[in-house]
This record gives sequence, C-alpha cells and structure tokens, in this order.
Amino acid sequence: MIREQEFRPFDTNVDRDVALRHLRDSTTGADDAELFLEHVRSENLVFDDQRLKTASYNVAEGFGLRGVRDEAVGYAHSTDVTERSIAEAGKIARLAIGDGKSVLAPVPPATNRKVYTDADPIAAADFPEKLRVLREIDAYARGLDRRVIQVSATLAASYQQVEILRPEGGHVRDVRPMARLNVSVIIEEGDRRETGSTGTGGRIELSGLLGSEKWQSVVQEAIRIARVNLGSVPAPAGVMEVALGSGWPGILLHEAVGHGLEGDFNRKETSVFSGLMGKPVAAPGVTVIDDGTILDRRGSISVDDEGTPSGRTVLIEDGILVGYLQDRQNARLMGVEPTGNGRRQGYGHAPMPRMTNTFMKSGNAEPSEIVSEISDGIYAVGFGGGQVDITNGKFVFSCTEAYRVKGGKVGEPVKGATLIGDGATALRTIRAIGNDMKLDPGIGTCGKAGQWVPVGVGQPTVLIEGLTVGGSAL
Repeated sequence: MIREQEFRPFDTNVDRDVALRHLRDSTTGADDAELFLEHVRSENLVFDDQRLKTASYNVAEGFGLRGVRDEAVGYAHSTDVTERSIAEAGKIARLAIGDGKSVLAPVPPATNRKVYTDADPIAAADFPEKLRVLREIDAYARGLDRRVIQVSATLAASYQQVEILRPEGGHVRDVRPMARLNVSVIIEEGDRRETGSTGTGGRIELSGLLGSEKWQSVVQEAIRIARVNLGSVPAPAGVMEVALGSGWPGILLHEAVGHGLEGDFNRKETSVFSGLMGKPVAAPGVTVIDDGTILDRRGSISVDDEGTPSGRTVLIEDGILVGYLQDRQNARLMGVEPTGNGRRQGYGHAPMPRMTNTFMKSGNAEPSEIVSEISDGIYAVGFGGGQVDITNGKFVFSCTEAYRVKGGKVGEPVKGATLIGDGATALRTIRAIGNDMKLDPGIGTCGKAGQWVPVGVGQPTVLIEGLTVGGSAL
C-alpha cells in the first residue's frame, strides 16, 4: 500500500510570499493571472486474458504560471517547483502582457464546499488485494456464461492535489480523487463473436469498487450487452424516428450540443449557437444543465482550475438558450460572470471553458409510452465513439446497443447502427421527454484542443422525430 505526504509546495518547495511577489511582478497590468501548482499520482491495472497485462504507477508534479491581457495569454510551465523556475516562467507571461495598464478582474468568491472525499483512492487497498479482485472478476465472468472466451478488466485510480495562488493573494487548495472500473467481455457462439463493455466510477475511494456486489453488477451488465449483440441483425438505413435511452446516451447531448455552449466558441462566433441568447434553440420542455456540484460524480469539481467555485448553470430552459459555460477570460470579454467552468488537463495546460456534468432534465412521459410512439425506427440505449463539428453541430455516433422498433413494438437488436444529424436540429425535433433522467455510470472523458478532462453526462429517454440512421441491411 502506497502512502505519501501531502503536497504542500509552499511549505517544502518555495516560500509563498516569494512566489506571490514573482507572480505579481510578472503580471502587473494584466487582466487576470494565477499560479497553478499540481501533484498527481495515478495507477492503472489491466487484467486481460487471465493474466495481469499492465501495471503502471505514475507521479507528475509541476506548476503553470499564466498572465492574461485582453485575448492574449502568456503561459509557462515547469516540473521544477522552485523560486527560480517560477521567476523564469513569469518572464514568459510578461511577454504576452507587455506594458499593460489593466486592472485585475474581480477575485473569485471563496467557498468551503466540498463535493467529494479527499481520501486517497490508490491507498484504499494494497496491490495483492486489487489483483485478487481482478482475478475474481475474470473467473466470475467465465462462470456466468461458458461462451465467454476473453475478459478484460481495468482498475484505475488517481489522486490529484492542486494549489492556486492569485496575484491579489487569494490561495485555494483542492484534493481530487478518482476511481474507475471497466469490464469488457467477448462471447463466442459458432463462428460469431460479440463484445460487451461497461464500467463505473467517480470521485470516490477505490474500495467502493472492490466489493463483490459492485463489480459483479458491472460484469453482469457487460455480459448482458454481449449476449444482446450476439443476437443482433444488420441495422437498417434511412431517415427514421429514434428514441435515445436514459443515462449514457447523454454523450450525444454532450458532444453535439454541450461543446457549442462553451463560452470561447460563442465569443469567437464559431458555434452554431452564437448570437442566439434568449431565443428558442430546442423544443419546448427541453432544459439542459451543467452542474459541477453533484456529490462524488466524475465531472464534479469543488473549485475550477482558476479557483472559481463550481456551479450549476442552466444552459437551455424550456427550449430557450439562457446561458453559456464560462471561464474567467471569456466571461470578462463577454461581459458576464464566470460559471466555474475554467478547466485544464494539468499544470502543462492553460484553462479553457469546459463542461462538468451536463444533462437534460426529466419530462413527464413514461419511457414505455415514448417507445410505443415509434412507428418505424430504432431505440438506442448504448453509444460508442463519435465525431462532431462544433461550428455546425453535425455529428456521427455509433450505437453499441440498439433495437429495431416497428408499430411501437421493440424488436430484434441491431448491429452497426450509426446516428447522423446535427445537434441544433435534433434539439428542435425532440417530440417526447421521459421522466427517467439518470446520469452515466461514471466513465466519461472529454477532449478539447488536445486536453482531456473527466466529465459526466445524463438525460432521460427522449424521442427525436427524425435522424439519419446508417446501417448495412439490404
């Protein structure tokens, strides 16, 4: 079991007052600035084909110093957390600021709110215990169905500690745990093989995933999906009605709509939603929210990476566009308040507006009633990869679990279905919203401009009037 001391850089690496002086000297005349310090440990264990395939443990530590003036950003980072390196980084930031005459933006409000534990998930169990659970997962999966020919199980955990120092003297500390379990199985019957994958996790202790009741439910779900796919037929093609299931299908909402509601895209007028504030952008009843304050969720943050408390931001309310996601720079340039969505992958990256947990609120319809309204279409409950163009919202998503629906009756599962459309049109053509909103199981990761951050998604069952379905059925 690995135990390490807390990351306290102003006690062990550099004097806080000296660091503050360097930050102030290098960012005088800036609109905004901060010194972001980070220490993160991560562990990843992959048990595949009845053996431990990968066991990795990584430690990263460093700082990033940023100065902002208008739209210019000066950013420098280093793994060397010393007074000398901070002073050198300040010189880089000064190049972007020049002889600025600006006054610093208002200080982020203080908060004592914590939306997750600060316990170290890596230290929750020793290596032999983790390996024992992975072996049991493999054996349990093979015992549930003799057709299982391969099992892959991954246990991953990380422990991130950050400190944010601002030129006015504000000092914020946050400790962010993360744990995740993923299971994938391959089932073979005759000459056909199919895969089923699922996972769970969040900002929790790893011990919360090691109990047999928890991991057994994950294995059961992976095998269920594989069994469904084993009986699937080629997907149809054409424009048809599509019902999206609750929970993880919210990834389509996240990608096709959520990114278009981030402040930087709208300030630069490159989003399909630019200039539409206060106008209808979705069907009546559609309300979309980004909430980073939900307890223990993968996308939650007590404070963002600029020191602003995380918040609950309504983006679309009853079909009307009412908000964007903002970091401090874009909020200032757009004349609005930050929403606590300034996020970064790590100390080597400058923050930008990013989603946390983004979801659509429930409506009033029963899910079974929604599906029964489909005369000819598909019911998609699981998604894999996809591609989205932020400028126009056009998307292509592959379904990992979907069913043919005719005359309101759910029929055979279909294989190879892709959904093609654009987010703005899909929002406007939502015909029914279920009362069953739920969040994803805690496995989402979002990429933007080369940076990856953990996120959550969610939605109720919804019926979209018409999407193009790509398939291979003749």
